[in-house]
Amino acid sequence: MNILIIAVSFFLAYVVKKIIHRSVKRYLTSANIHLEGRKAILLRLLSQSGFALAAYISVKSFNINNDGVTFREFLDYHFIDTSKIRVSFENVILVILIIFGARVVLNVVRLFIQRRFKKQKTTEIGTEYVFTQVAKYIINVIAFVFILFALDVDAKLFLGGSAALLVGLGLGLQDVFKDMFSGFVLLFEGSIRVGDVVEFNDGKSSDSMVAKIIRINVRTTQIETRDGNILIVPNAKLTQEYVENWSHGSTLSRFRLPVTVAYGSDTHLVSELLKQAVLSHPKVHKTKGVDVRLNDFGENGLQMEIIFWADQSWDINIYKSEIRFEIDRLFRHYKITIPYPQRDVRVFQSSDNSRDLRPKTED
Repeated sequence: MNILIIAVSFFLAYVVKKIIHRSVKRYLTSANIHLEGRKAILLRLLSQSGFALAAYISVKSFNINNDGVTFREFLDYHFIDTSKIRVSFENVILVILIIFGARVVLNVVRLFIQRRFKKQKTTEIGTEYVFTQVAKYIINVIAFVFILFALDVDAKLFLGGSAALLVGLGLGLQDVFKDMFSGFVLLFEGSIRVGDVVEFNDGKSSDSMVAKIIRINVRTTQIETRDGNILIVPNAKLTQEYVENWSHGSTLSRFRLPVTVAYGSDTHLVSELLKQAVLSHPKVHKTKGVDVRLNDFGENGLQMEIIFWADQSWDINIYKSEIRFEIDRLFRHYKITIPYPQRDVRVFQSSDNSRDLRPKTED
C-alpha cells in the first residue's frame, strides 16, 4: 500500500505539472507574452516544487498506513538482492533526490548567472551562455558521482572496468570524441559564440553559407540559415575548417556589385549614377567612399564594378538587391543600356549550278 501511495503521488505530481505547464503556455501564447531569463527559471522551479510535495506525502503515508512497517524499514528493504548487486528503496530515493536536486541547483545557478550578467551591460550573450553550459556540465558530473555513492558503487572498480571499454569506444568513435573536444574548444575559446553570424562552406557546393549560431552543444552546433532552417553542424567543422566570423573584429566590410553596360555608353555618367545609387542607401557608409572600376572590355559590353563599405549584416543580400533596383531605375531614366548577350551566326548556302560558297550573316 505504501509503495502504491508513493507511485500515485509522484504520478499525480507529474500530471499536474504537465497540465499547469500546458495551461500557462497556452495563456502566454494567447496573450503574446514571452517569458525568458529570470521569470522563466522561476516558473520552472515552481513547477518542480510539486515533486517535493509528493515526497512529503509519501513519507507521511507511513504514519497513516502503518501495518508494522516503518519508514526506516521501508528504506532498508532490498528489492534487488543478489551476491553482486544490492539495491534498496533508499538507494532509489537517493538517486531520485540527487537528480531532482541537480536540476534545482542548475536552475538556481542559471538565475544567479543571469542576475550577475544583467548588471554588466557590456557582456555579450555568448559569454553568459558559456558560463551556463560549463555550470551545467560541472553539476551533472558531480550529480553522477553522488549517484555512484548512493548506489554503493566503488568508483575505482567503475573506472577500472570502464578503461578497456573506453579504449574500444575511442577507436570506434573517433569522430564523436573529436566533435566533443571541439565543442569544449568553442565554449572556452570564445572565437564563435551564440548569436554570432558566421560564413563557411557547408561542403555541398562551392558557395559559402551565412548562418547564425543558435546553440553550442557538446558534440554539435545548431545554426539558423537565412531561409529560417535549423541545421545541425558537427563542432569539428567549425574548429578545423575556414570560418569567417562576421560578429568579431570590425563590423565594416567591403562589398562589390558587378554591372555591364553597352559599348558607347558615357562611362563618366555611368560612374556617377552608380555612386548615386549606392550612396542613396542608408546602410552604406558614406565616410569610407565609393569606388567605380572599369574591369574589362567584355564580349557583350563594358564590365564595370562598384565597391562600397557596409556593415556585415544578416540582411546584406537585401541591401544589395535594393541597390540594384535603384541602379536599374537610374539607368532607365538616363537611357543607359544593359546589353543582352550577342552571338554572330554565319550560314553558308550552296547553289546547284555553282560550287562557290557564299556566306550569309545573321544577328
